[in-house]
Amino acid sequence: MVLLENDAFLTELTRLFQKCRTSGSVVITLKKYDGRTKPVPRKGHPETFEPVDNKCLIRASEGKKKISTVVSTKEVIKFQMAYSNLLRAHMDGLKKKDKKSKSKKTKATQ
Repeated sequence: MVLLENDAFLTELTRLFQKCRTSGSVVITLKKYDGRTKPVPRKGHPETFEPVDNKCLIRASEGKKKISTVVSTKEVIKFQMAYSNLLRAHMDGLKKKDKKSKSKKTKATQ
């Protein structure tokens, strides 16, 4: 997993989308990130860890290639605008639904 800066993540994500345009898929996940690198212990003495700043961890993967970035609250608006424009530009390869299912329903009701 490669942790990138926000701008580098967006450019690499663009490359992943272009690579998967004909075949393949890109999986994107988002989750809250508190800055911990070690897991929380289940039993014993739970640490009271208060994050200073809320952050978001964004991961993208295509096959064996994995990239990630951490977005802080100060950069969320800027990143969100660039990310949404990127998704709009590369979501044109989606398949359309079949119209056959609609005609089957109308025949069944007649």
